[in-house]
Amino acid sequence: MDYEKYIEKLMSPKRYRHSLGVRDMAVSLAEKYGADKEKAYLAGLLHDVVKDFSYEEMIDYANKNGFKLEEFIIKEPKLLHAVVGAYYVKLELGIDDPEIFDAIYYHTTSKAEMPLLTKIIYIADAIECNRDYPEVESIRKKAFEKLDEAIFMVLKYTILKLVSSNRMLHTETVNAMNHFLMKGCKI
Repeated sequence: MDYEKYIEKLMSPKRYRHSLGVRDMAVSLAEKYGADKEKAYLAGLLHDVVKDFSYEEMIDYANKNGFKLEEFIIKEPKLLHAVVGAYYVKLELGIDDPEIFDAIYYHTTSKAEMPLLTKIIYIADAIECNRDYPEVESIRKKAFEKLDEAIFMVLKYTILKLVSSNRMLHTETVNAMNHFLMKGCKI
């Protein structure tokens, strides 16, 4: 299947460009850190496969396919696409790979003790070439020097942004931050 053509039909032009950017960054990071480049390609390309679906479409998809959504994910729609997307890639596209599933599932929240592919997709989503926020250049540089420190930088940025806008923090995000602090990450 030509996944690029497939997702281009599902996404806005901006989301499609973002997905291509994540794909390219994920492959570059996979080359740097010795991860499976094909899995990085697929997970990066498909990570936002359902992001342009409506909230109702994502909830209906979960209900129709019988996977349970945690209450927090239902109340925080910006996180919903990652969970639904992981199942969509598995059920609709037939990519039944636990590493790709995990990478897509956690690309918005992260988690403690992420496998390498999950780390790569999490950071690639934050630093792909179309991203533009104050810290992105320093995080891009760090991503090719010390992956864990780059992830820590993204977590810190994300947590501060969420707290300053009175938004909830997913427990997986908090667990990831604590995990990296316990490992001695400091920026």
